[in-house]
Amino acid sequence: MSARIVAPALVGIVMLALWEALVRFNEIPPYILPGPILIAQTMLRDGPSLMGSLWVTLRITLAALALAVVLGGAIAILFAQSRLLELSFFPYAVILQVTPIVAIAPLIIIWVNDTFASLLICAWIVAFFPVVANTTLGLNSADRNLVALFRLYNASRWQVLRHLRLPSALPYFMAGVRISGGLALIGAVVAEFVAGTGGSSTGLASRILESGYRLEIPRLFAALFLLSLAGILIFAVLSWISNALLSHWHESALPDED
Repeated sequence: MSARIVAPALVGIVMLALWEALVRFNEIPPYILPGPILIAQTMLRDGPSLMGSLWVTLRITLAALALAVVLGGAIAILFAQSRLLELSFFPYAVILQVTPIVAIAPLIIIWVNDTFASLLICAWIVAFFPVVANTTLGLNSADRNLVALFRLYNASRWQVLRHLRLPSALPYFMAGVRISGGLALIGAVVAEFVAGTGGSSTGLASRILESGYRLEIPRLFAALFLLSLAGILIFAVLSWISNALLSHWHESALPDED
């Protein structure tokens, strides 16, 4: 088995064992800090409810990520085709990125008369900037000598984009997508916190708030664990896709030769 899997797994097991020992040795009440065993038992008991809430959060996350990939990639291509467009609109993308989503989420929720759509917009705002920034950088990083060669052979702008700039930008694009995957999940959770939605069709953020109000801390930790696991799985899947696309030709994904 690869050391990439075994090493972090061993570290995680040791940390969980130390955590459980700390809780038991100091007799810490579960409403302050539950042990991993109690959290696991709570997860098994409340699994169906928590998994249903996780799916609600994941729907928003995946939809926001898809929207960020499509719109972010399209915006980056437009920026790469026109320096004037990039200079005109890129600062506003930066403004959206640095504006705390907690500050503007209430306005979005008020203006958009649909809970899912408003949460999707909030998550998309958080997720789209890495795709735009990385892809724009990649498109503009094509080898100038190769660009000159394409022009020498009278290649059209579309041919330069398709055969040179897009392949050159692919590693940057995939790096941005991997970052956006985690940010989309964060944006979805923050938006759910602000929206404060209730009922059966609610995300994990609402379960976390509900558990905190009721001092059901083991349930709160179980929901946090599921969120972390979802983030890890999203990153792993996107990393696998990136390696599959780049493994045959790009240095960043080639195996070591030692």
